[in-house]
Amino acid sequence: MTELEMVRVTESELHELIQKKLEKAGLSSLHANTVAETLAFADARGIHSHGAVRVDYYAERIAKGGSNLTPNFKFNQTGPSTGIFEADNGVGHYASNEALKEAIRLAKETGIGVVGVHQMGHSGALAYFVKQAAEADMIALSVCQSDPMVVPFGGAEPYFGTNPIAFAAPRKDHTPVVFDMATTVQAWGKILDARARNVDIPDTWAVDGSGNPTTNPHEVKALLPIAGPKGYGLMMMVDILSGTLLGLPFGKHVSSMYTDITAGRNLGQLHIIINPSFFTDLDKFKADVNQMVEELHNTKPASGFDQVLYPGELSEIVSEKYKKEGIPIVKEIYDYLVSETIHFNRYDKASAFGEQD
Repeated sequence: MTELEMVRVTESELHELIQKKLEKAGLSSLHANTVAETLAFADARGIHSHGAVRVDYYAERIAKGGSNLTPNFKFNQTGPSTGIFEADNGVGHYASNEALKEAIRLAKETGIGVVGVHQMGHSGALAYFVKQAAEADMIALSVCQSDPMVVPFGGAEPYFGTNPIAFAAPRKDHTPVVFDMATTVQAWGKILDARARNVDIPDTWAVDGSGNPTTNPHEVKALLPIAGPKGYGLMMMVDILSGTLLGLPFGKHVSSMYTDITAGRNLGQLHIIINPSFFTDLDKFKADVNQMVEELHNTKPASGFDQVLYPGELSEIVSEKYKKEGIPIVKEIYDYLVSETIHFNRYDKASAFGEQD
């Protein structure tokens, strides 16, 4: 496969294009602004799997009534440090961001804030949320369930979703440490991005309909857990924390992104926010995290590496690069964003991998 033509844009330009498209689909400017901010954030850090490539899907779901455009958001505090944010099938990015604010508030008051988001839509890259908490001098852990599209270790059919985990911690005089990962070898969005770019994928990412490794992103029928049984265990943990704990469907019962795009979703997410000042001196904590990063940077690199980076640091390096060069967006996606087309009507009734049967 060959690379596709790319267009370079700034983060603010991309934000504006995405927001206008979502507003045209029917989303309010307030909610569209947050969704656009999270998608542009992802693309600006090289997380293209959770950026503009998703707009067509979101626009179709919004336009066809699958997202509640006037959700009745409600925060129910269930204890001194806990609560449930009722998302009422509003767009997940906005709902998750509002829930994060409540979790940070609780952590400032009691030392910890644990807030579950109930009945939300897809919320994009979790790094966006945990980074905000770290910028408020909090430690953050966020987990979210997703569509069943991963074969369990030893299994031949999907059961769990990619079930991501994101973590962030503040650093002294530097941007926070932010780490965001799927519990699969790669997130489904990476497959989606490879399809858009018309490039092959490594044969360790996914399997075809026969359960055999594939390098063709268009043949993917299931993803593989990272590190076999270890990733399998992590995805089960995430599903319990962000699904079962909130009284939501779990595992293979999690609502699909595509089966009926006109119907609401029933996803869960959990923010765990910790206030370091309740456990140690905040300045010392931030200095120690910074020292850790510096010591990692000074660790002797292995053959083929220039320097040891902290987990997630590559996204910050890419961000600095894109600020100078512009964010690369597949021209086909860019052309869609600047067009009058709301969506291409290709996701409703599709498989878990966005394919029409």
